[in-house]
Amino acid sequence: MPTALLIEELPAAADPPGLFEKIRDLRLPFLLESSLRKGRMGRYSILGAEPFLTVSEKHGKIRITAENASAQEENEANPFDVLKELISSHRLLRTAPAPPFIGGAVGYFGYDLARRIERLPSLSSDDLGLPEIHLGFYDAAAVVDHFSHRVYLVAASLPERGSAGLRRAKEKLKRLRGALSGRLLSGTVRHEAAAGFEENPAVSGQRFSLLRVRDGFLTSTFSPPAFKAAVERVREYIAAGDIFVINLAQRFSLPFFGDPWVLYRSLRSISPAPFAAYLDCEDFTVISASPELFLRLRDGRVETRPIKGTRPRGDTPETDRRLREELWQSAKDRAELAMVVDMLRSDLGKVCLPGSIQVPELYRIEDYATVFQLVATVEGRLDSRCNAVDLLRACFPGGSVTGAPKVRSMQIIEELEPVRRGIYTGAIGYLGFDGNADMSIAIRSVVCHKNRAWFHAGGGITIDSDPEAEYRETLDKARALLKALGVNGLEVDGWRL
Repeated sequence: MPTALLIEELPAAADPPGLFEKIRDLRLPFLLESSLRKGRMGRYSILGAEPFLTVSEKHGKIRITAENASAQEENEANPFDVLKELISSHRLLRTAPAPPFIGGAVGYFGYDLARRIERLPSLSSDDLGLPEIHLGFYDAAAVVDHFSHRVYLVAASLPERGSAGLRRAKEKLKRLRGALSGRLLSGTVRHEAAAGFEENPAVSGQRFSLLRVRDGFLTSTFSPPAFKAAVERVREYIAAGDIFVINLAQRFSLPFFGDPWVLYRSLRSISPAPFAAYLDCEDFTVISASPELFLRLRDGRVETRPIKGTRPRGDTPETDRRLREELWQSAKDRAELAMVVDMLRSDLGKVCLPGSIQVPELYRIEDYATVFQLVATVEGRLDSRCNAVDLLRACFPGGSVTGAPKVRSMQIIEELEPVRRGIYTGAIGYLGFDGNADMSIAIRSVVCHKNRAWFHAGGGITIDSDPEAEYRETLDKARALLKALGVNGLEVDGWRL
């Protein structure tokens, strides 16, 4: 008996956060939300919980845990090979019409997974020690269509097959329907006491020059002079012919004792994004407001939309127009984006059909709540001998957040950045059991772990980069995250956040 797919419409408001609140105390809930609905980039949001399988990778070991921890396997196999086999073994045929997600592996791929693809030095500190992969295999989910304002429930007869699988799918659908249609789960009340933070008075209005407030309240992996010195070192590498462009980032952290879900809601209101995400990973939480599509695979068609070039939003319409035009006219940002596009064309060429790779849009300005960004679009047709895991392996990590050439850039990043990037500049999204996939670049992202919030901000460095301007760009990108964390009025090296 083939795998069954059950789809029904839920008579509920198409409000992803409201729906998610009703399932967030179930095991390993996730929300992939288009909180900024701009055209086709923001049509769908997906949420679910209670995966039948989890897959994680840490320190070179991949761990596969069955539902309710009934069975566990750990080995040192290549995670891409393991994922390809697992996705294939749970293959699900799409029946039309159906929403874009009908079941799949949801979670993140950390930047340092690149070590399983390329040979890189080990110089920076892995001080957080988080898994490089964290995925849940979900056989039931809710999909919100923001165009039609409808909510669809999907459930597949996985991991069992035949009549047993069909009974399971019906039960999963019933359970999800009940959770989303009923009252909030009792556990949600537990979080309300932590929901009151608006602004953290310990840092509001303070001044600091070494990114330290009140004995280490807010810290960074770089002081302003150290970051600018790293920019100068990158320029030396470029002048020597090692690289053309590189992404350099600093990591901020501060104490966080609140509810991560409240933080997500705060970031969502301040900086709505087409690829927002909330991943409950049990011991830690990943929150993202990413504007950047990494890889989208639909029926063999591949799309990626790299971002290079950022300007802050102005305080007045006139300032907005000036900054937008400044970005549009920037030769440095255009050259940087063009190099990334060339690199992505090369990466896609490993798995796409010859002659199918096109660049329908090389330069486009996109407006966000706190910044303007310069964006391109690259498309291709996946070779039928390859699948979504092959595509991910060929392109990972994204060229817009590494540099060109990619491998040499990653080697220099390892030399200059004192700590491992972890989830930052990896990928967040899903690999579908139907062969489709959707992943964003993990930027504008926060990790809540061990009573601290950790996040990065970075930018592309070229031979023409000004160290002061590059440093301030990282602060521009950090502003929304700091505001969501209740940090306002800080002055960093003469630059007010």
